[in-house]
Amino acid sequence: MEEFDYLNNGEVYLDAACQSLRPRCVIDAINNYYTRHNSCGERVKYKWGIETDDKVEETRGLVLKYLGLKAKNYTVSFTLNTTYGINLILSQLNPANFKKIITTEIEHNSPFLSSMAFSKRTGLSREVIERREDGSIDLEKYDFTKSVVVLNCASNFDGRKLLNINDLIKCVHKAGGIVIIDAAQAMAHSVDVLRGAEPDAICFSAHKLYAPSLGVIVWRNDLMDKMDELILGGGMVDDVMRDKYLLSAEGKEHRYTRFEAGLQAWGEIVGLGAALKWLINLPKSAWKDLETNYTALYEFLSSSPKVHLINREPNPTLSFFVEGIDSHMLGTALSRENIMARTGYFCAHYYLDHVLGLPPLVRFSLGLHNRPDDITKVKKVMEKIIQ
Repeated sequence: MEEFDYLNNGEVYLDAACQSLRPRCVIDAINNYYTRHNSCGERVKYKWGIETDDKVEETRGLVLKYLGLKAKNYTVSFTLNTTYGINLILSQLNPANFKKIITTEIEHNSPFLSSMAFSKRTGLSREVIERREDGSIDLEKYDFTKSVVVLNCASNFDGRKLLNINDLIKCVHKAGGIVIIDAAQAMAHSVDVLRGAEPDAICFSAHKLYAPSLGVIVWRNDLMDKMDELILGGGMVDDVMRDKYLLSAEGKEHRYTRFEAGLQAWGEIVGLGAALKWLINLPKSAWKDLETNYTALYEFLSSSPKVHLINREPNPTLSFFVEGIDSHMLGTALSRENIMARTGYFCAHYYLDHVLGLPPLVRFSLGLHNRPDDITKVKKVMEKIIQ
C-alpha cells in the first residue's frame, strides 16, 4: 500500500497487535503539528492554539463516528494507553454502588490485573468467568447483580470476538451493573463487533489503530455519577479556592476533562484524527487484501501437522507453536530473515499458561501494510525451518 512506501523490500512486520505501523498521512499530520501549530490546547487564545483546539475536537468527533456513538450520550477523553484508562476508571469508581467485579479467563493483563487491584482496594469479591470458543459468554450461567464487568471484545492472541456484546450489556445493566470494554484489539480490524454497542466505557490504544502512542476512554456521561474524583490536576478545574475547587467536568461542554489531568499529548491526538480519517475512507479492496493475506497464512499454518494453531478460524491475529521448536528460538530465526513476530504469552499468561498449559507461542499479527509478497516469504521461511 502506498501509505507504507517507507517499508524496505524484504522486511516483514507481523506485530501489528502490539503496535501498528503508521501510514504516511499520520506521520505528516504529526509533523505538521510540530512544525506549523505546536501549542498547548485548551489554554491559549492565539492562532496556533486555536488550530490545535479545532483538530483535537475534530478527533473526539471522529472517535464517536468510528464507533457509531452519539455525543449527547458519550464523551471522549485522552490518556496514556488502554491499561492506564481501565485503571483510571476503576481507581475512581465508588464501591458503594457495586457488589463485585467480574472479568474473564481470556483477558490481557490490562483488565485482569486491574480487576485484582480493584478487588483488593475495595474489598469486593472478584470472579473470573469462562468464554466460549467463539468468544461469547453464557449469560444464563452467571449472576451479574451490581457487578463491574471488565473484559475484551476481541482477544489479543486469536482475535475471538465478544459476539453477544449487546446482550451482555443489556443483561448487566438490567442487573444494576456496568460494563467496561477493553477494545485495544478490536479497533483496527474488528470494530464491527463493537460499533453501535453502548457499554459504560470503552478503552483503547491508538497505537494499535495506525495512530501514535495514545490512550482513549469513551464513556457514558452518566458514569460520572458513580465516580469520585481522586486524580486531579491542571485543565480539570474552572476555579480553585483555598480549600475547594470547581470541576470543569460539571459543565456539559468540558466533561472530557474528568479523565484529563494535566497537559495532553496534542500532537498524538492530531495524529489519531488523521488515522481515523484514513481508516473511514479506506476502499473495501484494502480490507479484502488484508483478509486474503491472513486467510492464506491461516490455511498454511493449519496444513502443517507440526504447527499447533490456537485459532479456530482465520483472523489477522494468529498464534501457534511448532512441535519440537522453542518459540523464542523460532522468533530469533525468523528475525534473521527480516520477519518480525512476537513470541511468549502476549500478556495473557493466566489463560495461555495456567488454563491451557501451553508452551510459549509465536504470534503473527497482520495489518493493512502487509503485502502478498510478505505472505509468500513467511511461508517459504517457515517451511524451511519446520523441515
